[in-house]
Amino acid sequence: MHRTPEVRNFAAFRGMRGLQKPLILVFSNRQEDFKFRQEDINFRQKGINFKQEETNKIPDTMITKENITAAVNEWLQNGDYFLVDVEINADGRIVIEIDCAEGVWIEDCADLSRHLQETLGEELDDYELEVGSAGIGQPFKVVQQYRNHIGKQIEVMTADGKKLQGVMKSVSDDGTQFTATVKEKQHVEGKKRPVMAEVDHTFAIADVKYCKYLLTFK
Repeated sequence: MHRTPEVRNFAAFRGMRGLQKPLILVFSNRQEDFKFRQEDINFRQKGINFKQEETNKIPDTMITKENITAAVNEWLQNGDYFLVDVEINADGRIVIEIDCAEGVWIEDCADLSRHLQETLGEELDDYELEVGSAGIGQPFKVVQQYRNHIGKQIEVMTADGKKLQGVMKSVSDDGTQFTATVKEKQHVEGKKRPVMAEVDHTFAIADVKYCKYLLTFK
């Protein structure tokens, strides 16, 4: 004799993000009738993707860039590192870039990560923390990077889109300007053709599109 399928209401999954409606389990004495149903659940791509219009992807615990920066600065007091950038991305990642004249060691990145977890505690629970170096060949973001590259090869993109390569010569005391020595053709008295000469150019840091270390292979 065929039995009417039994319907039960389960709410055990309410703690899962994006799943707030009760899960309905429908089954009968026939194996082919056994199935899970719930509105707004899509089963696709190698797993279960819970989708719901009301799902909020923003982490439950909000943390500010100022709080992170303050915690990083506490750690920076113990060495020669300096902070380059702090980003809080929309996907819940916190990316921290540090730098040092002698380079960045992975052990120090791990130590900073532990310091942040101890200092900020539960505020980091909903975030993915990434700590690393600024990256060789990436545009400079802070004045200390300019100073650390004095005497080294750099590439500058001017405000009008002109690309220059030369050597970082100096950085102003107030950190607003830098001077680079660039090789370029110059007209010299008594010479019919221009000759290559080293010329100093001073740039306002705020006006250039970028300045970065020029990695060369000899």
